[in-house]
Amino acid sequence: MKISEMQIKRKNTSGTAEEIAFHRVIESAKAEEERICYDPYAIYFIGPELLKFFEATACNYPEAKARLKEMYRLFPGTQNSIVARVRYFDDYLQDSMAEGIKQLVILGAGYDTRAYRIEGLKEKVKVFEVDYPIIQKVKIEKIKEIFGSLPGHVVFINADVGSEELFKSLLEQGYNPSERTLFIMEGLIYYIPPEGVENLLSSIVQNSGPGSRIIFDYFPQSMVDGTCELEVGNLIHERVKQSGEPFKFGITDGTIEEFLKERGFSHIQNVTSEDYKKAYFYGKNENREVCSLYSFVHAMVEY
Repeated sequence: MKISEMQIKRKNTSGTAEEIAFHRVIESAKAEEERICYDPYAIYFIGPELLKFFEATACNYPEAKARLKEMYRLFPGTQNSIVARVRYFDDYLQDSMAEGIKQLVILGAGYDTRAYRIEGLKEKVKVFEVDYPIIQKVKIEKIKEIFGSLPGHVVFINADVGSEELFKSLLEQGYNPSERTLFIMEGLIYYIPPEGVENLLSSIVQNSGPGSRIIFDYFPQSMVDGTCELEVGNLIHERVKQSGEPFKFGITDGTIEEFLKERGFSHIQNVTSEDYKKAYFYGKNENREVCSLYSFVHAMVEY
């Protein structure tokens, strides 16, 4: 199977957002004792083609099973790392809620459903979902389809997350820069140019209250350059390049703590594939492979 055959078709919405939702659909269909994450709403965000494929795999159709097996062969461990990312970010959000965050800003929100499925969130936290207008339009339509109306605790903001206009848009829509806030950047930062990343992190430091924090995932710089020693890394690099959404930002191995410290963050915790493999993949899941290229990090704004 060629790489191009594995790609989601880009039309008027982000193929990446749909593809990530599809990973959550696949995982959520597993038995409760086996699944790493659970998202009952993800299925609303995949198109007819992927829905048909999912239904075929659920029915154990040989052709569908073979296609899924080939995807796992080409990109070993990536599915498991993606669902581990969902779970880890969910857990971190819940921990942050317990520690008193008042606002959640989901940058590059795509088809993220945390605002609707994390228990207790809507009673305690105001949520700002930020993405491009064309993504937001589809998201809003789907949320209305699921719930009948838009929930009052969520504000949808049309903005480029790497631009200087981001916080202007947030402030205009009721964001309070003095409140303790969590910024989630899932599957995002590697699509932003370095200058955009610098501007984003600087803006967060300058426009968030004491105790605010960030969490994001990142790839090594070699994934951006196309010089990764692992075949899967170069396959992913080529795939996103062909899709029209190439990687633009990476972190040199072993430098994430220094990188964030220099930009005004403290309490930095790097989470490697070994860390989340140990945390989530045990018992019936101990033989599930993860991809070493996926790392997560969270930190607090230093005051």
